[in-house]
Amino acid sequence: MTIHHRYRARRLVAVLTTIAGLIGIIIAHPSNYEQQVEADANTTITTNGIKSNPNLLATTVLEQLEIKGRAPKTGYERTAFYSGWPSVDGCSLRQRIIKRELGDSATLADDQCTVTSGEFDEPYTGSHLVFYQKSDLTTGIQIDHIVALSDAWQKGAQYFDTETRYQIATDPLNLLAVDSKANQGKSDGDAATWLPANKAFRCQYIARQISVKYKYSLWVTQAEHDAMARVLETCPNEPVVGIELTES
Repeated sequence: MTIHHRYRARRLVAVLTTIAGLIGIIIAHPSNYEQQVEADANTTITTNGIKSNPNLLATTVLEQLEIKGRAPKTGYERTAFYSGWPSVDGCSLRQRIIKRELGDSATLADDQCTVTSGEFDEPYTGSHLVFYQKSDLTTGIQIDHIVALSDAWQKGAQYFDTETRYQIATDPLNLLAVDSKANQGKSDGDAATWLPANKAFRCQYIARQISVKYKYSLWVTQAEHDAMARVLETCPNEPVVGIELTES
């Protein structure tokens, strides 16, 4: 089955599963960011609101990813995926992701959207960050694409339609509020070239990358696959998040 047929098949399964009420939190598109239904009895909900399935391991899904060489970066532009953060129920998706990570500590402006202060344990560095004013958040936090858009482009996304690329760029599963300097250090690296300095977060990070790549039929290079496998050797029971395994 080709990558495009696999993707269409997965989209159909996802739609049917949603209709059946088996998905706990819908994260495929920003307009569904807060929609919730009853969780499946075999699933748990992570602290950041993304569903994990303890019966579906990252090691299992990793072996479902296609291994290929990196395609040329020719033609890549960020605008091939999206132009700025979309509005979700009147609030910027960026602000929603920041609020998701800062949780109850987040203070909102009068618009009930903009986060002006708060604190959280930053995942990439492991540091506890405190933001006293909006300017601190503006300079101290960036929203990272866990699977970098350039990396996605070179591993399948350049062959997708505009809507699919938009979903990759704006899917909360692929977004994380992180330390600005750490994010800049990551740039468009994959698991073979960059891992979080915070070793305690590496298993979750790799599981999220695998989840995104499987969800959108993005491939991995051999070096990337091997780097992911090495991390997962330290946590063989790490579950994937936000996806269900479908037949190829």
